[in-house]
Amino acid sequence: MLRGAVGLATLLKLTPAVIGLTVVAAGTSVPELAVSAMASYQGSSEIAVANVIGSNIFNITVILGLCALFRPIAIIGNTIRLEYPVLLLVTFLGVVLEHDGKISRLDGLLFITFYVGFTAYLVRLVRRQVSSEEAAKLKAEVTELTPVAERPRVWICLALLTAGVAFLGIGANVTVNGAVQLARLLGWSERVIGLTIVSAGTGLPEVVASVISSVRGRSDVAVGNVIGSNLFNILGVLGFSSLAAPLPVDPQLVSTDAWWMLGITVLLFPLLWSGRQIIRAEGLLLLGVYCFYISRLLIQ
Repeated sequence: MLRGAVGLATLLKLTPAVIGLTVVAAGTSVPELAVSAMASYQGSSEIAVANVIGSNIFNITVILGLCALFRPIAIIGNTIRLEYPVLLLVTFLGVVLEHDGKISRLDGLLFITFYVGFTAYLVRLVRRQVSSEEAAKLKAEVTELTPVAERPRVWICLALLTAGVAFLGIGANVTVNGAVQLARLLGWSERVIGLTIVSAGTGLPEVVASVISSVRGRSDVAVGNVIGSNLFNILGVLGFSSLAAPLPVDPQLVSTDAWWMLGITVLLFPLLWSGRQIIRAEGLLLLGVYCFYISRLLIQ
């Protein structure tokens, strides 16, 4: 699906920087969107919301933790000045809007409007300020996802996009049904399943993309992937899922897990600021935080 979308964006003559910030940034979070939207449609709102909260916790702790173990993650560009502060603001907004026990269609519309506005601003900013190094990294990401080496063909891109969406829908349906059944078999709540197994599973595209970038010497791409994914999870996934049906929020998600998500997002700031890189020791700290959170969750 992502290859087809990148091919179509290339045919529309969008620059690699714009494609990287829009199609690629949102693309790795599409599994979260599919699963949460399907869960919302089927009435399993606990899974829909827990999947987003769990994915955001997983992305920061596990993905950045693993990447830092392979290679210290350099922090460049607008990450500290713009993207991280917006993520912190959006995460806090998500916690506040969940506090009344539901995410309404109006909340969802606010999320989507915010996401579209911020993405448009970021694209405009990058067109003026992107450095040659950042442009080269974005171009490399887009090149890896282009369907063919030469100019993409429309029918190939449409076929890839259609097949991807179809299989994604099937996979999301199977994931939600499997999660509900597994919760019953293990005696766990849908909240715990959503925060653990489902969120880790839907987070695998980010793991693969970020670890491969780190191994190839582009570890700084991991931070952009995680921040972009977490923004899309709150604004895009919860936004579109709540438009499908208002999302009731489990009280425990509001009182504990949402605050964990916000706390871990706050923890990220000193790691980004100190030395403008995330070193291996800090990667181990992030992985340790995730292990502590999961163990605490499972023994409740």
